Amino acid sequence: MRLWLKVLVVLGMTLAVLVPLTMVRGVINERQQYRAEAVATVARSNAGQQSFAGPVLVVPFRETVEVEEADANGVLRTVKRVRDDRWTFFPDELAVTGDLEPGMRRSGLYEVPVYEWEAVAQATFEIAIPSETDPSATRRVGVPYLSYAIGDVRGLIGSKLEVDGRPVALEQGQGYRNAEGVHVLLPGLAAGRTHRIDTRLQFTLAGTERLEVLPLGTQNRIALSSSWPHPSFGGTSPRTRDISADGFRAEWEIPGLASNAQQRFLMLTARSDASGVPPLSEDALSVSLVEPVDIYAKTDRASKYGILFVLLTFVGFFIFELTKQLPIHPIQYGLVGLALAIFFLLLLSLSEHIDFGWAYLVAAGACIGLIAFYLTAVLQSLGRALGFAGMLAMLYAALYGLLVSEDNALVLGAGLLFVILAGLMTITRRVDWYRIGAARPAVSPPA
Repeated sequence: MRLWLKVLVVLGMTLAVLVPLTMVRGVINERQQYRAEAVATVARSNAGQQSFAGPVLVVPFRETVEVEEADANGVLRTVKRVRDDRWTFFPDELAVTGDLEPGMRRSGLYEVPVYEWEAVAQATFEIAIPSETDPSATRRVGVPYLSYAIGDVRGLIGSKLEVDGRPVALEQGQGYRNAEGVHVLLPGLAAGRTHRIDTRLQFTLAGTERLEVLPLGTQNRIALSSSWPHPSFGGTSPRTRDISADGFRAEWEIPGLASNAQQRFLMLTARSDASGVPPLSEDALSVSLVEPVDIYAKTDRASKYGILFVLLTFVGFFIFELTKQLPIHPIQYGLVGLALAIFFLLLLSLSEHIDFGWAYLVAAGACIGLIAFYLTAVLQSLGRALGFAGMLAMLYAALYGLLVSEDNALVLGAGLLFVILAGLMTITRRVDWYRIGAARPAVSPPA
């Protein structure tokens, strides 16, 4: 009966230590929110996540058409109405190339990746302006313009546009719906004829963390490169990619038939209410300058193993108490559990100021040293205390291996649990639990 009572006490203390572990995870989430605020602060002062789309050739026109309308008495009559409309043409060939020059912008304790994208966008249009087919209609073609959409025009540092080899000056505005951009007016295009237009835009665009490019051409070729060694690609996967410690290079070749970008663009620009239209970002390809696992993600992952650390330590105490007849008070269980929980708070606070590896080493060394010093009295032996400290050191070393091995974390974690369970079963395979449960632990003499 005494054995089961002790088991319940150990389980209760394990659950009690979950409270500080939960509080530590709350602190981690809070610090992650602070970092998100730092990213927003950098985006407000510099430029946010960028997107680039275009060019698109827009030809507005006004025509008089005959329509049937019901008068006040409900009688249909033919009346003439003036209608404003436009034709939208997409490039037959679109090539966007550029290099992202990364940098870091600090906001308080946090560093946020930023970049300057030195890019060239070349496009070729083969278009035919429709001629009038209805003799009763009168159409007047307006001034055509080329439109480029940019997510945050504050990041546009410099630009140079050439149309058919001649430099032209860009003007603000005329991006697609809910987006900023620039445009340029073109000479009038005669109806009933085929026109070829070649454009080349050379520009530098600053942004924060992420860049999106929308493939609006019938044939799209996009190439991005950077010295940043940890890219994260979104949307359509690159056809070719080369990632190394020196940076990355990725290329996309996307035919217009493989993308809904043109259709969604037309829907967004044609409707007055585009709330039901999916965003264009769903058809964009993107690259993000991210760390593979940042300090908050690593600390959060480490804290998920906190209950395992506490449980294994308490199981070790439990076995010593029953096999060696060492009385260990529940308060002593709780103090050791709190020392294990403090490790994650130390790891989080130190990693914000020094490298994560050094922060992990200092936090683990401090907690292991404190627990070893305390256990010399609790276990009444320096050797037993050092043995427990060695066990904890192996656990912390194994946990660090799980944190730095992003791709193999699951299989390594499963293997670690299996090894630990196998070790416990090996140590206790000859224990007579009925005899131990009936025995009364010896009371240590007073100091």
